[in-house]
Amino acid sequence: MKGLFINIMLILAIISIAGCAPKKIAQMPEQRPPEIGKDDKKTATADDIASKDITKDIPKEAITEKQIAKIEPSDIKSYIKELQTKIKDIYFDFDNYDIRDDARPVLREIASMLAKNKDIKVIIEGHTDERGTNEYNLGLGDKRANAAKEYLLSLGIPSGRINTLSYGEEKPLCIEQIEDCWAKNRRAHFVLIEESRK
Repeated sequence: MKGLFINIMLILAIISIAGCAPKKIAQMPEQRPPEIGKDDKKTATADDIASKDITKDIPKEAITEKQIAKIEPSDIKSYIKELQTKIKDIYFDFDNYDIRDDARPVLREIASMLAKNKDIKVIIEGHTDERGTNEYNLGLGDKRANAAKEYLLSLGIPSGRINTLSYGEEKPLCIEQIEDCWAKNRRAHFVLIEESRK
């Protein structure tokens, strides 16, 4: 009888425990990561920075000419090639080295290009047609190259950034013996090179 009483008591105890309403476990309030820039006392974590678009606060600026001028050395050769395609030759009248009116806009464009790009120099090559002696044509090619140089100097380009070279009749663009062909050979050609860094 005593054992039956103990068993009943155990059953009643189990029922009373099981019948009790379950207790709610206290939960921690949800915490938000600190917002960047709003609370100086909080330090933003790497996750905070990754979740926030920080680029939207950076002002968008157009690329300036100064930034264009600051080209990495590895890119300067390709940049010079690109500029080279934009430069035209200038032409001279027969047995003459005066700068013609049609050459002035070309020279102004070259001066502007050099002014914007301090890491670039120019070599001016003077050329002639085949008529005349080699010696005479080398001298005339030199005068043509120097006439173009003087014009660039008058536009503010330092002389240290301009070199001249005469080929005379040695490098013709056209080899037919007609006036149209000779006119193409009476020219100054501009070669851009990288300014040597010391």
